[in-house]
Amino acid sequence: MSSEILTPVLPESVADGTVIAWNKKVGDAVSKDDVLVEIETDKVVLEVAALDDGVLAEILAEEGATVTSSQLLGRITVGAVAAAAPVPATQAPAAAVAAPAAGDAGAKAGPAARKLMDEQGLGRDAVAGSGRDGRILKADVAAATAAGPAAAAPAPAAPAPVAARTPPVSASTSREDRREPMSRLRTRIAERLLDAKQSTAMLTTFNEVDMKPLMDLRNEYKDAFEKTHGVKLGFMSLFVRAAAIALQRFPEINAYIDGSDIVYHNYCDVGIAVSSERGLVVPVLRSAEHMSLADIESGIGDFAQKARAGKLDMSDLTGGTFTITNGGVFGSLLSTPILNPPQSAILGMHAIQKRPVVVSDQIVIRPMMYVALSYDHRIVDGKGAVTFLKTIKELVENPVRIVLDV
Repeated sequence: MSSEILTPVLPESVADGTVIAWNKKVGDAVSKDDVLVEIETDKVVLEVAALDDGVLAEILAEEGATVTSSQLLGRITVGAVAAAAPVPATQAPAAAVAAPAAGDAGAKAGPAARKLMDEQGLGRDAVAGSGRDGRILKADVAAATAAGPAAAAPAPAAPAPVAARTPPVSASTSREDRREPMSRLRTRIAERLLDAKQSTAMLTTFNEVDMKPLMDLRNEYKDAFEKTHGVKLGFMSLFVRAAAIALQRFPEINAYIDGSDIVYHNYCDVGIAVSSERGLVVPVLRSAEHMSLADIESGIGDFAQKARAGKLDMSDLTGGTFTITNGGVFGSLLSTPILNPPQSAILGMHAIQKRPVVVSDQIVIRPMMYVALSYDHRIVDGKGAVTFLKTIKELVENPVRIVLDV
């Protein structure tokens, strides 16, 4: 009896995907829930797991192939046992090990394996990959962890002989080019950014926020907050709450253009731009106007973990009525965020920097942050955009107003 390996059902917004890796080869034994193949879409990487124990009998969609929803990728012979590979008589048993040895720094690792390696503090050169073409599987990481540091550490390589009077070639003198295809996610990001520039009347307005009141609040209550809710209190949750309050006061910011109509949302689904290994992704906090600070912090933390592990679901990334991006975590002092279509606005946060400012006619040093609001001028007037951003500033500079919604 055979079991079919199928592409997961893709949402309407995703037409197809690309097979980026098979973790098993034909003839390999597989166990139920083993990740067999990874498929990249323009949003996430999908892991297709085995539904039964057996042997991988057939691969019908090789790496690089474009596949659609519910397409047959391969078959498993259920209940079969993989045949042992014959060892040549002239070959010593010690040399019969075909799996790549630990120390192969170029070995690839799937999202689940990468997450476990990060958690265990293991580098790719410390784990021997048993998957197809030396790919590191989750089971390989678990085995390396169980074996301990001594077994996981690679043996030092013997120094390569150096030819007499042959000077070493410096890598900095290389003028070679490297060409590689854009990932589906990067291609999609490029398309959406270009579309935002060409199909909207995008403008940006700026303001600056005195972060001292928010920092004082956080310093006073961060320990009690973490003890009570089990999550750390950050600045992003307060900005999300401030944005949700402001969005309800300025409905045009929380709307989009559909043909000759304007669609207004009576809910605030706030997208949080998160950097991942594959590129920028924007998971969405649903109904943020009803979420507590603890709920927001927990949601953002979950998104960050899932993004690093490549585990974000399609449902995490679809929709969104407004977006917040924080370039300050990378040191950006000021930037112009680009709209996330079809949304009409995006809020950009930046690095906190101490600057001299005038407070009550006195020059004082305060931790200041520039904030930016890019908006579609077709639907949002300048007055609305400026007032919306000023509302964010006023709420953050007096955080008790966030709690009281005043």
